[in-house]
Amino acid sequence: MMEKILIVDDEEDFCYFVKKNLEAISNYKIIIATRGRKGIQIARKEKPDLILLDIMMPGIGGLEVLKKLKGNEKTQNIPIIMLTAKDEDKSRIKALGSFCDDYIIKPVENLVLKGKIHKVLSITK
Repeated sequence: MMEKILIVDDEEDFCYFVKKNLEAISNYKIIIATRGRKGIQIARKEKPDLILLDIMMPGIGGLEVLKKLKGNEKTQNIPIIMLTAKDEDKSRIKALGSFCDDYIIKPVENLVLKGKIHKVLSITK
C-alpha cells in the first residue's frame, strides 16, 4: 500500500525538492500544502500516514497547526515531524512538548530525512 505524506511548508521549492526525492526512493504519495490552514484541511480529508510540518509559516504557524491537528479526533494520531530552520532548543522543546514525533533542522540531508521518515512510520504502524 502506498503511504501518504503531507508536506506543510510555505517554501514551495523545498516542498517539490522533498517530493521528488521521496518519490524517487519509495512508494510514497506526496501531498503539498503551502499554508497552515490548507494543511489542516488536507490532513482532515486525506488522513496522511505522516505529516512534515514547518514551524515558521505566514498566517497560522507550524506550532499552532500542530496543536489544531493533535486536538482533532480525525487527525490526532497522525505522526508529525517538525521542520525548522532555527537551531534553537526552545523551538524543539516546544514542538516535542506539543506531541510531535520528531524534528529536522533545515537544510536537511536526504539520508537524514529518509531515515527519520522511515523510523516514525515504522513505529506508528
